[in-house]
Amino acid sequence: MVGRAIARLLAAILLVAACDAHRSQPRPSVLLITVDTLRPDALGWVAGLNATPAIDALAREGFAFFAAVTPTPLTLPAHASLMTSLLPRRHAARENGQLLLPDATTLAERLALEGYDTAAFVSGFPLRATFGLDRGFTHYDDALPRGPRGALERRADATTERALSWLRHARPPWFLWVHYFDPHDPYEPHADFPRSGPRSAYWSEVAYVDHWIGRLRRGVEEVEAKPVLTVLAADHGESFGEHGETTHGFFLYDTTVLVPLIFHWPGRIAPGTSALPARLIDVAPTVLALLGSPPLPGGEGTSLLPTLAGEPQELAPALLETLHPWLTYGWAPLVALRTARWKLIDAPRVELYDLVRDPGENHDASDAEATMRADLRTKLAGAVSEPAAATRRPEEEGVRAALAALGYLAPAGDRDPPPGLADPKDRVAERRDALAAEALARAGRYREAVAAFDALLANDPNNRFALLRSGLALQSAGDPAGAAMRLERAVAVDPEDADARDAFADALMRSEHPGRAAEEWREVVRLQPRRARAWANLGTALAAVGRAADALPALARAAALAPADPEILASVALTERALGENRAALEHLQAAAALGPPDRFRLAATLGLLLRGIGRDAEARPWLERARPGDLDFEAAQDALAKFSLEPAWRDGS
Repeated sequence: MVGRAIARLLAAILLVAACDAHRSQPRPSVLLITVDTLRPDALGWVAGLNATPAIDALAREGFAFFAAVTPTPLTLPAHASLMTSLLPRRHAARENGQLLLPDATTLAERLALEGYDTAAFVSGFPLRATFGLDRGFTHYDDALPRGPRGALERRADATTERALSWLRHARPPWFLWVHYFDPHDPYEPHADFPRSGPRSAYWSEVAYVDHWIGRLRRGVEEVEAKPVLTVLAADHGESFGEHGETTHGFFLYDTTVLVPLIFHWPGRIAPGTSALPARLIDVAPTVLALLGSPPLPGGEGTSLLPTLAGEPQELAPALLETLHPWLTYGWAPLVALRTARWKLIDAPRVELYDLVRDPGENHDASDAEATMRADLRTKLAGAVSEPAAATRRPEEEGVRAALAALGYLAPAGDRDPPPGLADPKDRVAERRDALAAEALARAGRYREAVAAFDALLANDPNNRFALLRSGLALQSAGDPAGAAMRLERAVAVDPEDADARDAFADALMRSEHPGRAAEEWREVVRLQPRRARAWANLGTALAAVGRAADALPALARAAALAPADPEILASVALTERALGENRAALEHLQAAAALGPPDRFRLAATLGLLLRGIGRDAEARPWLERARPGDLDFEAAQDALAKFSLEPAWRDGS
């Protein structure tokens, strides 16, 4: 006992010295490593099932929590909580694809104000700068190639090398965040890291990331002579069929909410481990306390310095949530309260688990522990009594499609759920069937996908996911009229879903109902007034029903929002030409041509004719020669070329 007390005293002295270090010496650089979809038991030092030497060494040399807790099992909300020390209901990014609250201060912003050189290298679309986590970073690298299924993601090797390239020129002290996405579904085994067993592909992905974390740490040591404060965390775990869940986001069981968390600072933090359920919202206040800085304004987390010093520490219960069942399927959202021993999940049928006696959460203790259940429900009600921050989504094109490629399929509607919704526990089979139908659609088997969605809709006719995805599948199958019927129902289920309305309008336009399409696109721009493509589509639909004068202001708004989009500029030009504004049309066509190859816009003939019409024959001739069948005004272009006594270039195959 005496030896343990002395060890704790020495650890406390080291931490005090660390917190005061900024007064006597340069402050340390900070390396934050986050790994997507990382279960603690996928690491060697936690369960001994999967060799992960780099992370194991970090845990052995630092202070490691093997049962830390994420506030939600989704990428963007979890990272936002880590960076702001706010729960999702406070920072407003409660689902992938939503926006971080504008006045939420991030760890990067604070460190930048304190003189740190800041950079981030993220590897998955949910963390693109669009969503707000770039705040405070001088350099935010989110250049992501297309991976499996068209998903925007970057492998660990590329992310590591780009981070190290920046680090070689960084000015100390620096704050570097490196995020790895590889263990996320779909899992791709790596030949250099073979694993066996039912989770072999996932474990291989984790081992691959571990290898590159080792490379990252060696690179840091090569450029930084002084000890670096390193923090490693996961955003959430992963479920492999436990409770009927695959992947993550649907339930709040420990398979997806427990994460590893490590603090490493040689000479400052003594090695150790703890079963304390530290929370991701505790990361920022702990880092700032180690640096001798005050916590972030309004932060809800707690500094873990006492635990790092070996002292007893009690933390407030972890508040957990997932809106995924509601936003994706229209079923009840879930919220939970977790202590070191107990977890209460507030669902239409409340669940209570004794995590000490039942770590697998297989036996609901609600009836046997009625007093504990009532006490935790009271505490949970108090924790969510304040209204949540209003959620918002970016208005740029392609966000939903990019998230869907990664398996995040929540529609854009964010209205509050009504009472009486289905318990997600009772919809496990339906979710499995919905994901199977979506897999068919992704494989291009659209009619089979529609049939599978129909089976789901027979029992759940307002399932927003099935309505939307079956409508899109019909659209891809070449049945826009059928798609419009499904998508109209999707809009009726959630009239505030701008993406569903946009898809409905597109189906109407393709099924030759431009007037109705214009009405829907008008609603889209009401909901998301900075959505350039919706303004352009509105203008196109209005022009199609002979309302060119009304179309032009909509197209001009689109061009103002997206001045570098050549297709929008070309649409403006065509409408101007229809109204007889030829010189303005010429300017916009030339601007469009300067931004991209004219064949892409099928406007070479029109541009050539406009130039010839104002007597600029020398400039007109190359465009007329470039015109091909299908171009607008193609026949007129051929007549013009004949008058030049020229043979069109397309006829000889050039």
